Amino acid sequence: MTRKPLNLALACAAAFASVTLAIGASDALAQAYPSRPVRVIVPNPPGGSADVLSRLLSTRLAQDLGQPIIIENRAGANGIVGTEAVVKSPADGYTLLLGSSSQYSVNPALYAKLPYDPLKSLALISQISEQPLIITVNPKVPANTLQDLVRLAKSQPGKLNYGGTGPAVTLPVEYFNAVAGIKVQEVPYRGGGPATAAALGGEIEILWATIVSIYPQVQAGKLRALAVTSERRASLAPDLPTVAEQGYPGYEATVWHAIAAPAGTPKPVIDRLNAEIHKLLTSPDVKELLGKQGVEAVPSTPAKLEERIRTEIVRWQKVAREANIKVE
Repeated sequence: MTRKPLNLALACAAAFASVTLAIGASDALAQAYPSRPVRVIVPNPPGGSADVLSRLLSTRLAQDLGQPIIIENRAGANGIVGTEAVVKSPADGYTLLLGSSSQYSVNPALYAKLPYDPLKSLALISQISEQPLIITVNPKVPANTLQDLVRLAKSQPGKLNYGGTGPAVTLPVEYFNAVAGIKVQEVPYRGGGPATAAALGGEIEILWATIVSIYPQVQAGKLRALAVTSERRASLAPDLPTVAEQGYPGYEATVWHAIAAPAGTPKPVIDRLNAEIHKLLTSPDVKELLGKQGVEAVPSTPAKLEERIRTEIVRWQKVAREANIKVE
């Protein structure tokens, strides 16, 4: 009769000791990480907003972590190549993904077969940034407002072309086609550079691009800006109205970036990275630096990032289905 309480006490003591050891090991892991350089894979070619974020990570975040951060651009297949490389890397916190909304929510909504699942193959760390797309036209196009462009498109069904640079542009354009009741045709290009050159040369009438990549051409008068696609006006172009303000309430489409690691990366490592990223992005000088580029600093919890990805996948799946867009 006396053995059972004793055995129970011993079992409880053993369980407590094991939890204490696990907590101690987690704390030690967080304090020891990182002990060598960290590789960050950017699944896009050099250029654009990812470069600004990469420089922040490789300088400021590296200082805070006490180890070098090596940026590796690994482009291909709308970011699938680089994302898959991260997914297949050891889950130790020494290979991270600096991906955009294309990899996290657009590709999963568009591709019938994808070699990764952003919610199962990755350990989400934090959103980093957000920026609007900007809708521009060649100055020869007789449209000074978004309403002008819609009227022009309705008068010439299927005649106006826009530069397609990947799903992150295609789906927002198709989304706008649906809400505005128009159809503009996609002319695919291998990237933002060739599409911009085509718009400047008059080969295409319309160009949708991130504000950071195209606004200098607007300021130089080489392209005419009609709208931004964010919920609020962009700090870089406060006089430029949103799509919603011009008669399409509820329309919103942005490009954002986030950091993730391979699934199975220890939680103390994720927590350490999340805390350091939050500290970096909430510092006034970093917020100002990004703001000058038209980019908003947006740190988040892993749970908040997961919620956003789930919501956007559903939205973009609906757009792709209604536009009959599917990539095998």
